[in-house]
Amino acid sequence: MNISNIILSPILSEKSNILISQRKYVFKVSTSSNKMEIKRAIEERFEVVIEKVSTMNFKGKKKNSTIKSGGNVLRTTGNRRNWKKAIVTLAEGHKIDFVEGDF
Repeated sequence: MNISNIILSPILSEKSNILISQRKYVFKVSTSSNKMEIKRAIEERFEVVIEKVSTMNFKGKKKNSTIKSGGNVLRTTGNRRNWKKAIVTLAEGHKIDFVEGDF
């Protein structure tokens, strides 16, 4: 699998910023990728050494929508996409610098 297809985007939130001080970085990754593919892709892309990869799968939420057109009301349901999150722990002395437009 191609590196750009494995690593979709970094997740930059308040919690992920706290984890950076512990050498842990959070990424949104492809649902079909495994830990070894994620490790290889991040090591190649950012030139760092990885100690550990943890992954979590999230099921997409169900969403309802109502469309009113004239006198008719149409109710539909749908799902958001399933997604996967990876928390990567770097080896001592390694760091990833995120720059806007890098992804």
